[in-house]
Amino acid sequence: MARPSRQPRMLERGILCLLIGAAVLLGPHFLQGTRWFEMVAGASVVGWFALALGAALVVVELVKRGRDSQRR
Repeated sequence: MARPSRQPRMLERGILCLLIGAAVLLGPHFLQGTRWFEMVAGASVVGWFALALGAALVVVELVKRGRDSQRR
């Protein structure tokens, strides 16, 4: 099996998931009085999942980088 030529960007994906999760959770505070409020307010589970996934991706990438730097 051939290895992919591009490294997986786990850190960037993790940071994006963290930002999306924060936006979904904080969105209802800024969207009061609009019809977007109901949609975003009902998605709090998705926001928490995105925060957890983003944190996991960032931790995995940092641990992997730490292991790689110790091997060198």
